[in-house]
Amino acid sequence: MKTVDITICLAEDGTYSAYVIDHPALFGIGSTATEAKKSLEETLRMVKEDGKDAALFYPDWLDDEYTFMVHWDVRTMLQYYSGIITPTALGKMAGIHPKQIWSYMHGLSTPRRAQVIRIENAVHQLGRELVNTAL
Repeated sequence: MKTVDITICLAEDGTYSAYVIDHPALFGIGSTATEAKKSLEETLRMVKEDGKDAALFYPDWLDDEYTFMVHWDVRTMLQYYSGIITPTALGKMAGIHPKQIWSYMHGLSTPRRAQVIRIENAVHQLGRELVNTAL
């Protein structure tokens, strides 16, 4: 199964876009990240339905099974998961002051690459811990 890299980001007008990194013309938009991803899936369905001859971009993986690897910018990810991962919790996990996380979430500052890596590592560690949890 092919893994297709997509980016989901929040626009200044509050809408979300989802696009295939290798083919940015393959995109979807919506009022939520979920809607944008569904819109992208609909775009891919229509491209596949129209066929290779009619499409400007027709990636080979479209004919096979594929799954998405979602890439977020920090602000969008923090806002999307804000009801689940608070700045206080993420700050504790990442070793970053919660006020700084809040500032990233609201676009008041942009994290340096080192901070992005700390946030990403903290989110991945949380995911691993949750996957390895049984009730």
